[in-house]
Amino acid sequence: MIRFEDVSVTYEGAAEPVVQGLDFEVPEGELVLLVGPSGVGKSTVLGAVSGLVPHFTGGTLRGRVTVAGRDTRTHKPRELADVVGTVGQDPLAHFVTDTVEDELAYGMESLGLAPEVMRRRVEETLDLLGLADLRDRPIATLSGGQRQRVAIGSVLTPHPRVLVLDEPTSALDPAAAEEVLAVLQRLVHDLGTTVLMAEHRLERVIQYADRVALLPAPGAAPVLGSPAEVMAVSPVYPPVVDLGLLAGWSPLPLTVRDARRRAGELRERLVGREAPHTTETETKTATATAAAANVPAPRVPAPRRFLRRRAPEVASSQVAEVGSLAVRRGRVDALRQVDLCVAPGETVALMGRNGAGKSTLLSALVGLVEPSAGSVRVGGAVPHRTAPPELVRRVGLVPQEPRDLLYADTVAAECAAADRDAQAEPGTCRALVSGLLPGIGDDTHPRDLSEGQRLALALAVVLTARPPLLLLDEPTRGLDYAAKARLVTVLRGLAAEGHAIVLATHDVELAAEIAHRVVLLAEGEVIADGPTADIVVSSPSFAPQVTKILAPQQWLTAAQVREALA
Repeated sequence: MIRFEDVSVTYEGAAEPVVQGLDFEVPEGELVLLVGPSGVGKSTVLGAVSGLVPHFTGGTLRGRVTVAGRDTRTHKPRELADVVGTVGQDPLAHFVTDTVEDELAYGMESLGLAPEVMRRRVEETLDLLGLADLRDRPIATLSGGQRQRVAIGSVLTPHPRVLVLDEPTSALDPAAAEEVLAVLQRLVHDLGTTVLMAEHRLERVIQYADRVALLPAPGAAPVLGSPAEVMAVSPVYPPVVDLGLLAGWSPLPLTVRDARRRAGELRERLVGREAPHTTETETKTATATAAAANVPAPRVPAPRRFLRRRAPEVASSQVAEVGSLAVRRGRVDALRQVDLCVAPGETVALMGRNGAGKSTLLSALVGLVEPSAGSVRVGGAVPHRTAPPELVRRVGLVPQEPRDLLYADTVAAECAAADRDAQAEPGTCRALVSGLLPGIGDDTHPRDLSEGQRLALALAVVLTARPPLLLLDEPTRGLDYAAKARLVTVLRGLAAEGHAIVLATHDVELAAEIAHRVVLLAEGEVIADGPTADIVVSSPSFAPQVTKILAPQQWLTAAQVREALA
């Protein structure tokens, strides 16, 4: 169905091809997972299938890519639209209409399908992806995860023979991700749809793949094989594989179920051993990787009891205080009666379903939305009434769409502007960029970066001012495991220095690694607030893989297990 014949792609101004030596086939009715570190060209490979490369992106494509017999060099994207459905990393760039139902119908209208066919398929897709309650909602009012589901739905309704998906679950909560992946599996198994998908959160998708294509480095030839074969040699792998490597299991498990069946001996070895204190394990791991990340190793903060949620009138020395907060957006109650305190040095993970109010709470903390009721204070100031030059010294936000913070023509210019705005030493921002994601050139335009690279640059811009409160909205979107480890190292260092961090995330593995507290939201309300282990261990949706494998023992990460067995 998809055929790559000695394909290479070189972008204008680049000395070397971003990908080369692509020579493989994706048969009809298979789901092939494209994996590899950030920046190795996965999005370029997907773009070559849809025709966006080179017709839209420019550059030179050598070799031949055919989809259902059509050569993508001679067929532009619109001439492939009846065969290929594409969802990119940025759902906002995908939309052409204003409401959910109109967006689902648009692709079919373009293909001239009959109205009765369009109506039936829209209804089917609304039900498949859990969008029925959102059918009349303006897309601009949806959460990031809801937008991602709409983007996926809009390419499903025309019933393409090939689906090309770039990070399709990156903004989805765990339950929504499982629903989307189950739909894709049904399309593959029941309808013979061919799926080529790139995804960094391998713990979610690896078990669904028929084959895996690994791009180990920029310009390197791909490695193809079964999921187990490729994971054994891959530089990126999910926690279940990490635990399998640690325990010496062969073949490596790909699912929690497989790992649980083999984990009896490992559980026995761990009996009587306590999970190392979170701070101790984090600090050792961060210190070991700090040199590679080119950032200072974090200091261990003095032990203390992290505060649970309490009313702000009895809190003291808090970086942020939220009391009885309510936010209404149009007809939607985005937040209701939210109380939250964040202490210096504390890392809090906001979790919950898509649309639960996580991003709205971050927006309230940084002054982007005004409370309908209740109060918000950050460093003693009311965010929505504080002038921006003063507010940036108190709080910084890295949004879901990092491009919203980037306006310069080069990485070097972006970093220089960040240094000036923060009154920091020249080179401060550039050093942070290098630490988070090495290999980004000074002359690179931000629009030419991958989603993960743009996130690293936006994070560095915000961190340059070193605000006492750092807010991050889905900070691991587009990041591979190595880049995420570098991010974790930086965040741990900031927390150790007394910075408070609040992150909204669907990445349960990130929360297990870094969060001292987890706050669960549902329909705008806080439904749980406490130490990470207490919240996630008891949750079937938000428990990390290692926790599920080793339950009822309370282990969160493979690093904890490795430390306990050392």
